[in-house]
Amino acid sequence: MSSAKQGFIIFLFGGLLYSLIEVLFRGFTHWSMTLTGGLCFLILYRRFTARPHEPLLMKCLFGAVTITLLEFIAGCIVNLWLGWNVWDYSGMMFNLFGQICLPFSVMWFFLTITVIILSDFFNRRFSEM
Repeated sequence: MSSAKQGFIIFLFGGLLYSLIEVLFRGFTHWSMTLTGGLCFLILYRRFTARPHEPLLMKCLFGAVTITLLEFIAGCIVNLWLGWNVWDYSGMMFNLFGQICLPFSVMWFFLTITVIILSDFFNRRFSEM
């Protein structure tokens, strides 16, 4: 399977998984979060498969920073610039412009463990093809 097809599968899976998580916890999602989740998963997948022996702590830190950064960029575009009001963390502690907040960054840190496991799973499956 080509690298482009693998990337598309990873992107699609990540976007759908992120959307499902949002629906389970918030009751709804937005298509922009599907794109953001897909991009997050693709970036993390590429990193984790390129550095399989990197310590878990470093992987989780990379995941938390990457997801938080992409969420901030997406929030600045869809919420602040376009005014779609997809989410607002302004009521949360330690938020930045209402787009990101420390409690969710901590959650991304721990959620990255699931991404590591899924990345290993997909990498093994792609290697068998």
